[in-house]
Amino acid sequence: MWLQQCQGTVGQKWGEEKHLKTRHFYILIYTDWCQKMGIFFYTQVDSAVCNRCTYTSRSCHQSTCFKREKNLSKYSNGQDDRPKVGLDARGHRPYDKKKEEAPSLRPVPPPISGGGYRARPATATVGQKKVERKPPDADGCLHADPDLGVLCPTGCKLQDTLVRQERPIRKSIEDLRNTVESVSRTSSSTFQYITLLKNMWKGRQNQVQDNENVVNEYSSHLEKHQLYIDETVKNNIPTKLRVLRSILENLRSKIQKLESDVSTQMEYCRTPCTVTCNIPVVSGKECEEIIRNGGETSEMYLIQPEDSSKPYRVYCDMKTEKGGWTVIQNRQDGSVDFGRKWDPYKQGFGNIATNAEGKKYCGVPGEYWLGNDRISQLTNMGPTKLLIEMEDWKGDKVTALYEGFTVQNEANKYQLSVSKYKGTAGNALIEGASQLVGENRTMTIHNSMFFSTYDRDNDGWKTTDPRKQCSKEDGGGWWYNRCHAANPNGRYYWGGAYTWDMAKHGTDDGVVWMNWQGSWYSMKKMSMKIRPYFPEQ
Repeated sequence: MWLQQCQGTVGQKWGEEKHLKTRHFYILIYTDWCQKMGIFFYTQVDSAVCNRCTYTSRSCHQSTCFKREKNLSKYSNGQDDRPKVGLDARGHRPYDKKKEEAPSLRPVPPPISGGGYRARPATATVGQKKVERKPPDADGCLHADPDLGVLCPTGCKLQDTLVRQERPIRKSIEDLRNTVESVSRTSSSTFQYITLLKNMWKGRQNQVQDNENVVNEYSSHLEKHQLYIDETVKNNIPTKLRVLRSILENLRSKIQKLESDVSTQMEYCRTPCTVTCNIPVVSGKECEEIIRNGGETSEMYLIQPEDSSKPYRVYCDMKTEKGGWTVIQNRQDGSVDFGRKWDPYKQGFGNIATNAEGKKYCGVPGEYWLGNDRISQLTNMGPTKLLIEMEDWKGDKVTALYEGFTVQNEANKYQLSVSKYKGTAGNALIEGASQLVGENRTMTIHNSMFFSTYDRDNDGWKTTDPRKQCSKEDGGGWWYNRCHAANPNGRYYWGGAYTWDMAKHGTDDGVVWMNWQGSWYSMKKMSMKIRPYFPEQ
């Protein structure tokens, strides 16, 4: 036999069996369902407490079930062979047949009869409304149905005890919950900090590793540089110093020779240079009139554009394009410096011509600028053509012919006007540099510009900085815009090609015609010639 809890319900069939034991008695409770399962309820109840309680109330005691091993079918037949609760498996006391008498039944009065309970109420008919009975409240102290009696105070005391302990326990639970939440938050923050510290530590480790790699790399570079420096200091520098010493000695010898040549030239130039060639008798207002008057050779002549002015020398080209050209500018060997002020460009400078070898006339033109006053005078006598001839250092030649050419007087700053281009050099004066586009190309157009020198800034470069002048940077006087596409009066560079570091101001200041050879090529020869316009047959 073993102990098991039986979950019966109130209001089922109950039976009882009493066993006297001191101040307590036992109650055997069973139900139809418990009979089928072989389970009986035995409840130990204090007689002082339960003497006013009904035995059918499950709320006044706790039930304990005992499962019997015997077959329970006999109980359903009215037989009761259940063992009595005792110290062993049987409740009787065995007797000794030899020493004791056989037990006998004592006489007993008949059972009490009469009185008792009233008859049970009749079962409700079909049409009669059944009275609803509320089940007892298992958690309270009073049954909902007064017929069931009064609950034992044990449940009430238990409820009161639980109610008294509920508030402090609930407060303790709330405090414990707050403490757990605080610990949880602290643990979460601590975990985040630890994670952050781990990440920082990993980052520091990576940084340390990267630093070590960089240090190793720089160390290797330093070692290489150290080896290079040692090799350079011990081997290369002494070798280069010896080479530089030899170059220096060579330069010193050349300087001494140049000083000697300069002294000789200075001694030779103490007396003024004179032209020993004869000037032809034929003359005229300009070279076109001279060729019409019979002058046929290209040489130096005297012209007198107006009767009120003095005659002056010019070089007349009587061979090119049927002759009659008055040369107003010529560059051929760099013997004359064209980086001059306003007045020399106004009056003219340079050597008109020299005598040809074995001849008595000046048939070789020199480097010169005729003068802005004279050029303005000649171009204002009537319609005038301009021919510009140029030659590079390989011997190639091109021309630029303008059917219209006029230079205003000094009051109008010798303003330039050209038109009707023809030729093979490119129309630099009217269209600007062909390598440029847009406004950059517009900045290089020379037509309509004023004449500028480094002491008289009339160019198209509008700036408040006095150092920003085209004439200063490009080496000569010219009709500069901002600054040029052509620069016939620039610095003369031998060999043609030059670079920015060779220029005084780092600009393309050579004898340039950009539309043919670009900015960094200086021509070997360039000349400007004018002739009155006339219809050609």
